[in-house]
Amino acid sequence: MDRTALLWMCLTVSTMTWSTGHAQEEQESSEVYLEEYTDEFQESFFEALKQKGIQNYDRAIDLFLKCKQLDPANSVVDYELAKAYLSDKQYIQAQEYAIRALNAEPTDFWYLDNLLSILEKQGVSWDTVKEQIPYSNGQLKQNLALGYFKKQKYQDALNILKEIGNSTFATDLTSKIKDSLEYGKKEAETVVTRKEPQTNEDDPVARYRGQIDDLLADTNYKEALAISKEALDTYPLQPYFYYAYGAALNNTSNANKAIEVLESGLDYLLDDTDALANLLYRELSKAYTSIGNTSKANEYLNKIKSGL
Repeated sequence: MDRTALLWMCLTVSTMTWSTGHAQEEQESSEVYLEEYTDEFQESFFEALKQKGIQNYDRAIDLFLKCKQLDPANSVVDYELAKAYLSDKQYIQAQEYAIRALNAEPTDFWYLDNLLSILEKQGVSWDTVKEQIPYSNGQLKQNLALGYFKKQKYQDALNILKEIGNSTFATDLTSKIKDSLEYGKKEAETVVTRKEPQTNEDDPVARYRGQIDDLLADTNYKEALAISKEALDTYPLQPYFYYAYGAALNNTSNANKAIEVLESGLDYLLDDTDALANLLYRELSKAYTSIGNTSKANEYLNKIKSGL
């Protein structure tokens, strides 16, 4: 079974277990994927997600390690182990598995972002792991710059962009960083809006947005899932695409992944009075409600501003 299949299984299973407590979309159901795994793997993986969901990290780790024995090369299991060890504040082990996952899938943003979080918790520099990963990978460097931008480590992001050299991505992200550093939130939002007019028929961002708006309005969530993921991969600095992808995930029973995506989208908002902020907050409240976390659901519900 490939990594994509297990990732989708992971997303679906996470939602189910919480309620009782960067991959390509596939049309086949998660049940088909599950049939390809042994019963032992399925049971262990389901139970591990459930135990992680109720913060029983020791038990979750044991079960993920069992999955690792059954499928040693599976990067999704490495990723889940890294997250479980991180939650349990076992940073050395978390770092080990995060590096394994990233080496298996060096272009995956979420794998890299998880490693950055682990290093940050330890107060450790990226340079300490640079030789352990395929750092020459261009997409990995872009993801690293994005990760630093999300964490407001602007100088670190600029340093990576210098290594990347001239590209549309580097130009766009450099502009966003400079806006954040020099002008403040309101001025930066004005600049971005002028640069990316959504009414321009020749603007690919506007075309994506129009297409996704129609799909969401028609409740065609499966198609919206594919298009919004494609748009997000192509334009990772656009917060609207995080909202759209998160909304599609929410409506295809992947609330936990929706939360991850939607909260990432908040990092790209330059002004929390933007109407888009309300859309993100509503979807986050819906996602947290679906996994039974009413406290977080109400927290985001209370952030919604009237009149937008």
